[in-house]
Amino acid sequence: MRLRPLTDDRPKALIEVGGRPISEYQLDWLAEEANVEQVVFACGYKWEKLQEHFGKSYKGVSIAYSVEDVPLGTGGAVKKALSESTIEGSTIVTNGDVMTDLPLGRMVEAHMQAGGITASMLVVPYRSRFGVVKIDKLRTVRGFEEKPAFPDMWINGGVYVLNARKIVKSLPDAGDIERETFPRLVSRGELLSYPHYGEWWFVDSLKDLKELEESMQPAE
Repeated sequence: MRLRPLTDDRPKALIEVGGRPISEYQLDWLAEEANVEQVVFACGYKWEKLQEHFGKSYKGVSIAYSVEDVPLGTGGAVKKALSESTIEGSTIVTNGDVMTDLPLGRMVEAHMQAGGITASMLVVPYRSRFGVVKIDKLRTVRGFEEKPAFPDMWINGGVYVLNARKIVKSLPDAGDIERETFPRLVSRGELLSYPHYGEWWFVDSLKDLKELEESMQPAE
């Protein structure tokens, strides 16, 4: 909704960033950073456009489509995609609107070395969408800071490494992985964080898209 009219005739994954669909950047990243050879799109709205664009492969990466007749939420979508595949070990799940320079291979390695962990979650520092006004004890304004980052506050970065066999037991048939699955894993000590201080963007609005494209312009 927040990306209309760009999404009137295509799914969000095909929104162009700098002249290329965001999903192409993601597939390149998955292949280069973690040697991913197979990708499953969990999709619904205008999914045929994705299939027309990618077909069965992209630069040697095998492509499949897990299509939802009705929206299942993030948890239900992941469960459906996993149930339709033969994956049993570690698998990477990412939101379709995230772009980052995260060294994904290192995150996968950290997840596997942890042992017994069901899921690992990328976390990034919280960055205010607003400018901050700094005042002293006398309420005198002492300065401004535009959209500061708060390094001691973390948010979900929308990239996960999951143990496919273990996670499926905690996924809802319909519902969100963030609200239903992850709290269960937290209560059992089975969710690991992977902090990343580098570049991280999500495209949730036209404003986000504009800021991302501006950040990709070469410095003068």
